[in-house]
Amino acid sequence: MLTKRIIPCLDIKDGRTVKGTNFVNLRDAGDPVALAAVYAEQGADELVFLDITATVDERKTLIELVRNVAHTINIPFTVGGGISSIADVSALLNAGADKISINSSAVRNPDLINELALEFGSQCIVVAIDTRYVAGEHIVHTHGGRRPTELRTIAWARELENRGAGEILLTSMDTDGTKAGFALELTAQVSGAANIPVIASGGAGSMDHFVDVFTTGKADAGLAASIFHFKEIGIPDLKNYLRSKGIDMRI
Repeated sequence: MLTKRIIPCLDIKDGRTVKGTNFVNLRDAGDPVALAAVYAEQGADELVFLDITATVDERKTLIELVRNVAHTINIPFTVGGGISSIADVSALLNAGADKISINSSAVRNPDLINELALEFGSQCIVVAIDTRYVAGEHIVHTHGGRRPTELRTIAWARELENRGAGEILLTSMDTDGTKAGFALELTAQVSGAANIPVIASGGAGSMDHFVDVFTTGKADAGLAASIFHFKEIGIPDLKNYLRSKGIDMRI
């Protein structure tokens, strides 16, 4: 069985790290380059950088900021936000990203997933799913969670794998920022539907929540933001706790 991963997430707006609840009420969480350096030093397995308003503002991800982060860390680094073409991905990989994450553009043009996987390899193509429970169904949302789509989350996860995505970054908008725990049932359903790694995001508030998402939720990685940004949980302490619970973690 693959070891589980702990992934801090930097949500970027106007060049700063921010964090909110249910995708709104954002507050400043610090300088992304400095935070990235701290997380790499603390033993984070990977880092995710999401320019959360790039699609809404109809602009590209901040390349210079990506370059500065990449020069600062020595762990795998995934970048998302406003990516919609082979040229966009090429520019980000050249700036130092190891993987890219697409979301709204994949919904708008699903063939983009196939094209990117063919051009760069599935291993560096992450497709993010922002999902909310609406009228008894899990519905995919785009544009930073602002727009509901016609897509059902579980079926979309299967399609992503079939089109060549290497990983799924699954964010429950219902639990995001609440610190009440990950969406375990949904995460387990997506993990069961797709045979590619699932990164669970949204709701981490305690070390036990990570235990739950790796066991009950069957996630391959746990992603969190505010609990790390505001020093509520330290990554070394979290990894030691998970090992004590019998969960195989990277060193």
